[in-house]
Amino acid sequence: MLEKNLKDQLAQYLDMLKTEVVIGLSVNNDEKGEKVRGFIEDVASLSDKIKVEEKDLEYKPSFELKGEKEHGQIIFAGVPLGHEFASFALALLQVGGVEPKVDESTKKRIQAIKDTQNLETIVSLSCHNCPEVVQSFNIMAVLNPKINHTMIEGSMFQEIAEDRDVLAVPAIFKDGQFLEGGKQTMDSLLELIGSKKTSDDFEGKPAYDVLIIGGGPAAATAAVYAARKGVKTGLVASEFGGQVVETLGIENIPGFKYTEGPEFMAKMNEQVTELGVDVMTGALASDIKEAEHSANDLRLIEVKLDNGAKLESRTVVIATGARWRLIGIPGETEFKNKGVAYCTHCDGPLFKGKPVAVIGGGNSGVEAAIDLAAMVDHVTVLEFLPELKADQVLQDKLYSLDNVTVIKNAQTTGLYGDSKLERLEYTDRETNKEHSIDIDGCFIQVGLVPNTEWLEDTKVDLTDRGEIKVNPDGSTSLEGVFAAGDATTSLFKQIVIAAGSGATSSLGAFNYLMRN
Repeated sequence: MLEKNLKDQLAQYLDMLKTEVVIGLSVNNDEKGEKVRGFIEDVASLSDKIKVEEKDLEYKPSFELKGEKEHGQIIFAGVPLGHEFASFALALLQVGGVEPKVDESTKKRIQAIKDTQNLETIVSLSCHNCPEVVQSFNIMAVLNPKINHTMIEGSMFQEIAEDRDVLAVPAIFKDGQFLEGGKQTMDSLLELIGSKKTSDDFEGKPAYDVLIIGGGPAAATAAVYAARKGVKTGLVASEFGGQVVETLGIENIPGFKYTEGPEFMAKMNEQVTELGVDVMTGALASDIKEAEHSANDLRLIEVKLDNGAKLESRTVVIATGARWRLIGIPGETEFKNKGVAYCTHCDGPLFKGKPVAVIGGGNSGVEAAIDLAAMVDHVTVLEFLPELKADQVLQDKLYSLDNVTVIKNAQTTGLYGDSKLERLEYTDRETNKEHSIDIDGCFIQVGLVPNTEWLEDTKVDLTDRGEIKVNPDGSTSLEGVFAAGDATTSLFKQIVIAAGSGATSSLGAFNYLMRN
């Protein structure tokens, strides 16, 4: 069942087990059951600390991991291969006595939860956003016996996914009721089940020399450059990783022939942490201004957070990035996770054999259509302009596919359905005729909008598109405040460009500190 390289990799991990782990196997004598049984038998053969026993669980085929210490229920329904293999390996180690890698404040938040939490996550094995949810919930279960979690592999349990109208993953359920979907972090998941970060979590923070707002590549690079200068550096963001963690394959970063977004940002997180940067997650900036007690001999910038906390720093680097742009049509938000999606790698497999649409004819839209064409029955690409905007090499590939239709001069007017998306309506801009297409999924790829709404009433100047105006050194109109990345007037929105501007703004902030 397991390939040799995975066996060798897992065997090395299993050497770290400190206590015995019992795997409770619940399968029928069918093809799916044999797959899960074969997987578990291969795993058990790699360590004498793993025992297997038959068990009757709610889902078949599935298995439960049980360690010697008391913890919540951890169940995998299906075979956790693909992106979920790491989730399985980590859970196995953690119930086997290896301490989960979470900071003390997060550990306290988990252990403070008193109500029983019966949680399920429906995943796709090709989804790169799903493992963080699965691993976070499993860690919660390891640290708090009140928390139970089941990973459900969507393709093996397709009937469950369809019964629950799951058209995007990860899809999180509590007590069988839909709770939330899409990309999540440990902080956002804790808030989801009732453990919110308050201003108390940010009390006692000293004034920083450089405070970075944001968690993407621009922010991370700014933090690296500041910390290496030996100045006190902090970073605050809702989560570390930014939009890059939603990108699967990356092939245009110098020195990396190929990497994946989550892996790339995990390495940046490790580098930032090892340099001693004070990384604060779970909160968003809501205001920025010169501190009231600021003086000529010590000028300070005050950053207010959405939980009421306040942080101070001699300089600030804003690197809040951008998010997918909404097109403002009926059904766009109503059918999110019910047919409307953004990530083809995560959600594409859920539309196998079904018709889908892609709105947007730029590089991201055409790349999405090419990706989807290999999975779905038919792809319709709708472009507002008379011609596609994507690179010619991508257009050539798109037009070579038999199951793709391209409609140009198409103004999408609405997405409609009952409990889930069923059709798309558009107007032909040449003839003014209205058309309807029956679809099960719609992937919206129409560009980015900067995350700068919180700056609209501040002294940081923005363009009419909401981008932060920056000088060559990254400085903004508010003294001591610098900016970098996709939130700025940077002409091109690319990872390497964002990282470079993060370095520029950090060096600009350091030069400011030396002169003031």
